[in-house]
Amino acid sequence: MPAGASGPELARAVLDAAKARRQAAAPARRRSAVRGDGERRLRGYSGPGPDPRDPQLLGAVLDKLVKARGWQQPAAEATVFGAWERVVGPEVAQHSRPVKLENGELTVEARSTAWATQLRLLASSLLQQIAREVGHNVVRKLHIHGPAAPSWSRGPRRVRGRGPRDTYG
Repeated sequence: MPAGASGPELARAVLDAAKARRQAAAPARRRSAVRGDGERRLRGYSGPGPDPRDPQLLGAVLDKLVKARGWQQPAAEATVFGAWERVVGPEVAQHSRPVKLENGELTVEARSTAWATQLRLLASSLLQQIAREVGHNVVRKLHIHGPAAPSWSRGPRRVRGRGPRDTYG
């Protein structure tokens, strides 16, 4: 500061000194505006146009999360079970249900043996419908079986041992 400065000259000198200190300290003090996912965070007002800081649709945010975490395959597999009627159609869904999906092989249980036979005949078109709805290589093979038969090995009228052998033969 000048030795004989007073009034406006003194104020100007103090202001210039503060500006010089601020400019010298600015690069060391500035923090990075990069988020954890590598995207640069924008500062200030977004303005009238579209901006990544604008509110997003929940479905879009979930899609981005699924892609970021690599959950596409499990999500597609869950769609087979959760939206079975939409995937195969209402008539087929009324008479069948998916049981398990392992290594791309879907096990389907039909309501009757006649429907199991019909579904075996429709297997290739069902695979195409599933691929169209949930994606390719989610389901590569279908195992179709009829309803589970009642088990006679347990119950109130069960006889231990081999049972009567003279009944059938």
